[in-house]
Amino acid sequence: MNYHFKIMNQNEVEKVISWKYEGVYAFYDMEDDMEDLRAFREFAAENQNYWCVYEKEMLVGFFSYQDQELNQVEIGLGMNPEMVGQGYGLSFLEAGILKAIDLYQPSSLSMSVAEFNKRAIKVYQRAGFIKENTFVQRTNGGMYPFVSMIKKLNQTT
Repeated sequence: MNYHFKIMNQNEVEKVISWKYEGVYAFYDMEDDMEDLRAFREFAAENQNYWCVYEKEMLVGFFSYQDQELNQVEIGLGMNPEMVGQGYGLSFLEAGILKAIDLYQPSSLSMSVAEFNKRAIKVYQRAGFIKENTFVQRTNGGMYPFVSMIKKLNQTT
């Protein structure tokens, strides 16, 4: 796919918020966690850390980037439910990794994923992320196990 990135605007924020996932992946519906929803609605639009990803005119997904200590960037992402499970995950993630490198020149990338999401973990591992540890996080009205993953970048990347 030929992805292109643009800083997220308020209209795109509202589109992402409206996405509904099927089955166990409904866990990622934004409206299920009011605190996350409020923060996303208030801070994502016109923020240099939130980027929409398009393929032609289709909103494929988004990435968020948070600069951390030790020259590490934490990646957050969401993929359009119409694209989930269609085999685009790795190319989408690789595009997001390249954008992070372009924006920040980090020495490593990190991300967290719900432990039940084996499909995403497999994609992240194929992109070079390794499991670092597990932790429990409050979200969606409960406590859920998450996996922290890291990808070290060489200086020539």
